[in-house]
Amino acid sequence: MPEELQIRVHGEAALPTLVYLPGLHGDWTLIGSFRQAVEGRARFVEFTYPRTTEWTLRDYADAVERALTAHGITNGWLLGESYGSQVAWAILGRDELRESDFCPAGDGQSGTRIARPSGRFQPSGLILAGGFVTYPGKWRVRLTARFMRRAGQAQIRWFLGVYARYARFRHRHAPETLAGVAEFVSRRTEADRQAMLRRLRLIEGNDATAIASQATLPVFQLAGAFDPVVPAFAVRRWLRAHCPGYRVTRIVFPADHNVLSTEPCQSAEQVLQWMQTTPH
Repeated sequence: MPEELQIRVHGEAALPTLVYLPGLHGDWTLIGSFRQAVEGRARFVEFTYPRTTEWTLRDYADAVERALTAHGITNGWLLGESYGSQVAWAILGRDELRESDFCPAGDGQSGTRIARPSGRFQPSGLILAGGFVTYPGKWRVRLTARFMRRAGQAQIRWFLGVYARYARFRHRHAPETLAGVAEFVSRRTEADRQAMLRRLRLIEGNDATAIASQATLPVFQLAGAFDPVVPAFAVRRWLRAHCPGYRVTRIVFPADHNVLSTEPCQSAEQVLQWMQTTPH
C-alpha cells in the first residue's frame, strides 16, 4: 500500500467539483454509495491519506492542495468528514493564520507564515459532514486514544468482526458502500492504528476557531441524527454565533456519525443542493 497521499477523480471537468476529505480512518473505502449518488452531477475527488505518524495539519493541507493542482483542479467545494473537517479548515485558513494557530505545540515553527503556491486551489465553500471546528469535549479524544493504544490485536479483530457483521445490515441498501467493507477491515493494520492515533493527537491539539471566525465562504453542517461521536448541536451553536459564512445545518435521519455512508442518497441530494449556493 503506497504510503503517500492517493487521489482519485471521478467525472468530467465541466461538472462542479466536490473534494472529499475522509475522517479518522483516512480512506475512501466507505464512500462508494455517496460517490455513486453524485455521479454525473459533480466531479467527485476523493483521497486516501498515508499511514504517517509525522504529518501536521499543514502537511495534510499541503499534500491535498498539491494533488489537486497536479490534476488541474483549481476550485471546488470541500467536504470535510469528521477528522477531514480539520484538514479543510487548515486549507481555508492558510493565507491568514500562522502554522502555530492550527497545529499542536511542537508540530511546527511558531510564527511561520503559510503561503499557497501560484495557481492554488480556491475553495468555493465548506460542508462539514459530522465535522467540527474544535472538538467539543476533548477528554473523549484522549479516552479514545487510550483505548486504541491499549487494545490488543485480538480485541481489534473482534471489534472489526462485529463491525463487519453490523455493516451487512447497516449498508444493506447501499451496495457500493457494502462492497467496500472488506477493504475497510483489511486496511486496519497496526500501521493504520498508529496513523489514526496521530490524527487523534492532531484533533486534540487543534483549534480552528480563529479560522472559522473569519470564514466568509458558505459553510454548511451535515450531521446524522444518531451521532455519539460529535455533538452536532454544540457545533451548530458555535457556528451560528461565531462563523460569518455559516448558512444552515441539516440533521439526517436515521444516519449516524458517518452520515455520508449510512445515508448516502439523502446526504448526496443535500450536498448537491448546497453546492448551488453562491458566496455572499
